[in-house]
Amino acid sequence: MKALALLCFLSLPAFAQVSVQEYRIPGGHRVHDVWADAAPDGPVWFSAQGSGHLGILDPKSGKVELVALGEGSSPHGVIAGPDGAPWLTDSGQNAIVRVDPKTRAVKAWKLPAGTGYANLNTAIFDAKGVHWFTGQSGVYGRLDPRSGDLEVFKAPGGRGPYGIHVTPQGVVYYASLAGSHIARIDPASGRATPIEPPTPRQGARRVWSDSKGNVWVAEWNSGNLSRYEPGTGKWSAWKAPGEGAQVYAVYVDETDKVWASEWAAQVMLRFDPATEKFESFKSSSRHANVRQIHGRRGEVWTPESAADKIVVYRYR
Repeated sequence: MKALALLCFLSLPAFAQVSVQEYRIPGGHRVHDVWADAAPDGPVWFSAQGSGHLGILDPKSGKVELVALGEGSSPHGVIAGPDGAPWLTDSGQNAIVRVDPKTRAVKAWKLPAGTGYANLNTAIFDAKGVHWFTGQSGVYGRLDPRSGDLEVFKAPGGRGPYGIHVTPQGVVYYASLAGSHIARIDPASGRATPIEPPTPRQGARRVWSDSKGNVWVAEWNSGNLSRYEPGTGKWSAWKAPGEGAQVYAVYVDETDKVWASEWAAQVMLRFDPATEKFESFKSSSRHANVRQIHGRRGEVWTPESAADKIVVYRYR
């Protein structure tokens, strides 16, 4: 199944040194998360939660290809693996799904029968090629693609595991939205150890590491963008601009600038840790609802789940 996206170019103030390009995605697919291939002009993968597809956007032509993932599919997260293939956390199928980037063949690893409905959320690969994933029902797990071994663990604190990421040092952390904490996973035992932010009931939603291994946290309830420094245990927090801010997702670019999606004002934020200042980029959509953020050198890609658009911010 293929479709063609409509491209739209927007201009922003010169001081921002950021240009914006929008890609219209055919309606009804409900874009959720995105992941940009590392190669310049490479494909941008997206999860079409509403229709059960993997979406593949060609940034040069704007063409969109859709790959059906299976009966009952409702993918939440999408990432690229070390094999160059897109991998999806499919809550509808209660499975981890891989799509071959050349043949488009779909393979699914179903969670063990005794797991129950996991409400699969997001995933990341560690340095050894192990696929770690979260489930909001109160689980997290790992899949070894080489052996096919899949294990599911009960999360400390119960419901809530949401965003997940790995540091350059190979340490995996996840955020618990309902549990209002982050957790560090021991790769050998699979045990997760909660780490409590100083702000109570903050609603840690998604996490991302910077180049130093610090963990940045999007706090949904508090409206904070926070940082945890594993070396010292220090926490820092910065309130997102505006009234009633709700910070959904976070991404750290190659310059260690921190990007975050803020839902109250429907803006993208760029935060400079050196100056501790935010820049705001207003969406052209009245309701954008940007979920997972990803990028590659010089680019940040966002899914506007409420507007059937994928947007790229290009910066110098």
